[in-house]
Amino acid sequence: MSLSSALSNALSGLTAASRAAEIASANVSNATTPGYARREISLSSNGVNATGAGVQVDGVTRVTDDRASADCRLAKANLANASTASSGWLRIEAAIGLPTEEGSLESRITAFGSALIDAASRPDEDARLIAAADAASTLASHVRSISDNIQGMRMDADSDIGRMVEQLNSNLEHVQTLNSQIFRMSNAGSDISGLLDQRQNVVNSISEIVPVNQVSRDGGQIALYTTGGAILLDGPAAQFEFTTTGTITPDMTLDAGSLSGLSINGNPLNVGAAYDPVGGGKLAAAFEIRDQIAPGAQAELDAFARDLIERFQDPALGTSTADGSRGLFTDDTGAFTAVDEIGVSARIQLHPSVDTALGGEIWRMRDGAGATAQGDVGNSTLLTSLSNRLMERRVAPSGDSAGVERSVVEFASNILSAISTKQNAAEAKQTFEAARVETLETELARSGVDTDDEMQKLLLIEQAYAANARVMQTVDRLMQNLLEI
Repeated sequence: MSLSSALSNALSGLTAASRAAEIASANVSNATTPGYARREISLSSNGVNATGAGVQVDGVTRVTDDRASADCRLAKANLANASTASSGWLRIEAAIGLPTEEGSLESRITAFGSALIDAASRPDEDARLIAAADAASTLASHVRSISDNIQGMRMDADSDIGRMVEQLNSNLEHVQTLNSQIFRMSNAGSDISGLLDQRQNVVNSISEIVPVNQVSRDGGQIALYTTGGAILLDGPAAQFEFTTTGTITPDMTLDAGSLSGLSINGNPLNVGAAYDPVGGGKLAAAFEIRDQIAPGAQAELDAFARDLIERFQDPALGTSTADGSRGLFTDDTGAFTAVDEIGVSARIQLHPSVDTALGGEIWRMRDGAGATAQGDVGNSTLLTSLSNRLMERRVAPSGDSAGVERSVVEFASNILSAISTKQNAAEAKQTFEAARVETLETELARSGVDTDDEMQKLLLIEQAYAANARVMQTVDRLMQNLLEI
């Protein structure tokens, strides 16, 4: 071997050691960077005519566990779905209120019943009549407030869908751009590791909204498909379409055409169906809240409001009904009819002739909303009948309890119980998915950056660098000796 060959070999060793040190330092500095994949240098012997000619750097490899990454993406999508659904059920539960909480639906019913009993014991005292009327008005107001909360939740979900669709379109376009850059740089032999990290972060963001499967394509490019089979990206990026709705009322539904559905490249998607092309993830959960969870809770609340109104909208109560139709509680200011059940919980209120805030007269609480004149101030017959009617078990006309005898308190308790059961189920799913994500992230961390290992590599790199430098020094002295001859 000539001295020039020895010098060339040592120089290639210095180059390789320098590149290895650069990669190790990058790994250490990015040990806590989200989405960063550990790099490893690829080296091989540079042979010329079967004669060793030093070492060559073949490239840099990103160390990834594709299977664990795919499982982790899916688990995070499921966690986002469960968390969103759980928060929806929790919001409805909070709006209704737990029985032990002050201001809950059950506590309002109990307070109204107690006020009726107090008023019946002394029907001549206006203060007790006022307390009974206020308790009835507060109960109706709380039912309206729950309905407003449910519709507010639907509007929030609708807005969230709009934001997520915008983010999806932006991220898909970003992945398309990164695909092009990676393809060009890969063909040019440039290091694309940084771009791959960046693209993977974007894909992970997409997957939390819509779970995706990632498929490799030529030149380092990828294609993205939903777990339901919809094509999001395979060359050009797909385009999602959705129109937000400013105000949502109980009668507005997707099936009626009053709410926007989701389309991809102009093709409507059947979101929420048994075959859901975008099932799982935050987007599907937002649609579920807007089109299933909240409307279901609204329907149950409407059934409760209907039962409450019809209990007192009864000619058998005599003068408690005005014009033979309206009772103590009204649908807005009119009588309730079964065909108007949708949204009645948003309209229920105390009969205006009893509500002093609307110019009503408090004695009508004792003598009846439709009474033409005051009766005997000591007559508690109507107040006692109202109290009994509130507590009696009556066949529910609609809702999940339809056909079953329920008191008003039992009706409210059944609604809350059903919602709490579903919320607990969603929370249990959320806990399971969170544990699954933690396990998969631990598995992924095994292929991540180990700073102790990287520091050990740096010691070996330092030794290799020093050895190659020593070779160059030796060759230099030998060459100096030759020149001195």
